[in-house]
Amino acid sequence: MTAAEAVEAIQREMTVFARRARASAGRMHPELSLVSYTLLGHLEERGGCRATDLAAHYALDKSTVSRQVAALERAGLIERRLDPDDHRVQVLHLTGTGRQLLAQVTESRRAAFRERLADWPEEDLERFAAYLIRYNAWTPPDDGDDA
Repeated sequence: MTAAEAVEAIQREMTVFARRARASAGRMHPELSLVSYTLLGHLEERGGCRATDLAAHYALDKSTVSRQVAALERAGLIERRLDPDDHRVQVLHLTGTGRQLLAQVTESRRAAFRERLADWPEEDLERFAAYLIRYNAWTPPDDGDDA
């Protein structure tokens, strides 16, 4: 396989992975998208944050985040609280229901990964994990254009 063929295969297989992840998210809670689950995970990890922080972190349009946040609020999975340091700012936090749903989804996803990777040798798992970490750690070079 040439480098160009390998890059094409990686792109194709990551697209398949993303489609499966979106479909899986829909089966776990039909009203919520994969983006919603990602946002819930970020809120749990950070202990809450502003919607604008979510948009900046995931490089999403503010209107996209706003729609996702509204859906999560309607589902009772997140709530807004005033920032204790600045009462003009609202911080998003998981509700108890949100934490419970996220824990269920996380465990279900882990079980699916364990099942899919059960026959892989430990060295392959370690190499695969290292490659994914390396891939996801890449940041584009700063072109100096702040416009």
